[in-house]
Amino acid sequence: MIRMLASVTNPEEAEIAVRAGADLIDLKNPKDGALGALPAGTIRACLAAVAGRRPVSATIGDLPMEPDGVATAVAGTAATGVDIVKMGICAGGDPHACIAAAAKARGTAALVGVILADMTSPTPDLVDAMADAGFIGVMLDTGLKDGRTLRDHLPDDALAEFIGRARDAGLWAGLAGSLRLADIAPLAMLGPSILGFRGALCRGGARGDVIDPDRVAEVVRSVTASGRAPVGTAT
Repeated sequence: MIRMLASVTNPEEAEIAVRAGADLIDLKNPKDGALGALPAGTIRACLAAVAGRRPVSATIGDLPMEPDGVATAVAGTAATGVDIVKMGICAGGDPHACIAAAAKARGTAALVGVILADMTSPTPDLVDAMADAGFIGVMLDTGLKDGRTLRDHLPDDALAEFIGRARDAGLWAGLAGSLRLADIAPLAMLGPSILGFRGALCRGGARGDVIDPDRVAEVVRSVTASGRAPVGTAT
């Protein structure tokens, strides 16, 4: 079954997403990159707005694959009290060392790795490294927000292979990356754990705009119709 992740930027958007029925509230700053980080104070304000009604994740920013910097960002984000810390995985540097460093720095927060599919390949060794380090999940996303979606970078059979690999490793598998309403039904057939959205929730469809309650509700309905798990159901 599938859960719907809504990326939000402030407490007001978090409240809209909760009321519309999103399963996971994801905190990020879309004006600062694919996985732009919000200030700690904003994260805490969003947590207060959600008030435990949904799990909350937060991104650590678009960082180079350098272990010390990743560990510092993971520790700082985890200290805000979020349920899940999301770290991006891209080409260059030492992704495996960063995965290990994040695992040591996470505190009580869970970890999810986000592989930017237009910048690096979701290889089995990366997925296995996350599982070995105690991550709970792995997502595919896109780093270049240029109008192309995840499905423009990877065909459905490659996405299905990724989902199966993640599940075999004991991780839940998420898909994001400028997804549109039209992508929901075909992606749902592949059996992901999570479908994540930002631009599709915003007025005019631009990820830097504010989210619109009607758009959020429309995406929730579409994911529901495609086989969504009830709120609170474990993946």
